[in-house]
Amino acid sequence: MPQRLAYAKLSSGLYQKYLAFNTAVKETIAPTLVHLVTIRASQINGCGFCLDMHIKEARIHGERELRLHHIAIWRESQLFDARERAALAWTEALTQLPPHGVPDALYQATLEHFSDQELSDLSFLVVAINGWNRINVAFTTEPGSADAALGLDKAGLT
Repeated sequence: MPQRLAYAKLSSGLYQKYLAFNTAVKETIAPTLVHLVTIRASQINGCGFCLDMHIKEARIHGERELRLHHIAIWRESQLFDARERAALAWTEALTQLPPHGVPDALYQATLEHFSDQELSDLSFLVVAINGWNRINVAFTTEPGSADAALGLDKAGLT
């Protein structure tokens, strides 16, 4: 299915500001966590473009292939440490927003692995990727369509 419209061109000012926000957020969080969070949210939201992009970014940055396959089953996998599990649980809660908000127990459990500042920054990362997921799903951005422009062809994945 072709992309419905070129949102980055049509709303270029907003796109550039959102891109700057996204870049700033990623600078506050360890790259490994950025990859886990962006991939998991993109899986949940069914965003093929973002899932494809973030898997390629993770591979370029040295993430192991098996861990990438296990993100969808992180609860059953032994490949993620406690901090990564906390980030994935927080990502799922903020992405799927339970009817009565994020449970206090999850909030407290997440704070066992993240400082207040880190949890705040992590939350902004989840907000950022959910925004990208929604706009790319809405306008059917084709997975892989920006590989050359973003340098993702270096991942060696086709």
